[in-house]
Amino acid sequence: GRVAMMAALGAVVQHFVKFPGFQDVPSGLGAVSAPPGSYGFIALFGIAGVLELAIWTESDDKAPGNFGDPLGLDQYNEDTRNRELNNGRCAMFSALGVIAAELFTGKDAVEQLGF
Repeated sequence: GRVAMMAALGAVVQHFVKFPGFQDVPSGLGAVSAPPGSYGFIALFGIAGVLELAIWTESDDKAPGNFGDPLGLDQYNEDTRNRELNNGRCAMFSALGVIAAELFTGKDAVEQLGF
């Protein structure tokens, strides 16, 4: 869910924001196959793997996928958990829709809107 939320947001933001050294990398899925975008993808994949395997590990006293309140805001309860799950599900459909539309039309998420 949280990964899909970041993917949906990133699909829009990457159209407008380019990191230094990545100005010539195309927006959208083309960034994965064009250097230096492919190097950034490999780095992000490696960092995500380390975080997933070493830091964000499952706990036996929590439900699967329940990492609690990462910011320490003390607002994590059953209602908040259900909202986050529903938002994550919606983000999964959003990310899938952006990817499918880009594969079909060749336009990134913002270009789909006609901008």
